[in-house]
Amino acid sequence: MGSRGRRAVLLGGLGLVAAGAVAGREEIERAWWLLPGVSKPREEGALDHAGASWSAASPANWRLADRPADHRIDRIVVHVTQGGFASSVEAFQNPWHKASAHYIVRQDGHVEQMVRELDVAFHAGSRSMNERSVGIEHEGFVTRPQDFTDAMYAASARLAADVCRRYGIPADREHIIGHSEVPGADHTDPGPHWDWTRYLRLVGELLR
Repeated sequence: MGSRGRRAVLLGGLGLVAAGAVAGREEIERAWWLLPGVSKPREEGALDHAGASWSAASPANWRLADRPADHRIDRIVVHVTQGGFASSVEAFQNPWHKASAHYIVRQDGHVEQMVRELDVAFHAGSRSMNERSVGIEHEGFVTRPQDFTDAMYAASARLAADVCRRYGIPADREHIIGHSEVPGADHTDPGPHWDWTRYLRLVGELLR
């Protein structure tokens, strides 16, 4: 092997070592945020999305975390409530419900935040997906296409684009998924009437 070849191997090896060191430092930092008693400062009722209002979900329906420092956020999960807005808010505030989402989008475009994005909402039926995702519920029923209004699509797209921008999430079908697409899920939402093409187009336009 000539000197040029040895130099390339050496530089390549140093690059791998440097990449490994960066990855190792990131894992150490994440491990620190997972330690008991370590927590980011937070304010009761603070909003992550400027267009939302706040109603707190029961602490029994979500888990305290320090995302994205402890768990990377790289997915958005789209849900449909299978009920009305008020009953969905009440369900997430009921400690026996054992489920919640970060947001509920009403048919008129109103957005209600119920769990901070820092924290892990119990929305996807999968611990690993819950830890890595933001859950967005939409008022309505999967069998009623009329429930998915123009105002709802527009408000949800603004919210999703905001989440994508803050965490560097690509606005595509790999990273914005339906509840039914979560591995092991037994749910069917958002169902066949949810217009994915329209939704992703709206999100993409807002990110340009």
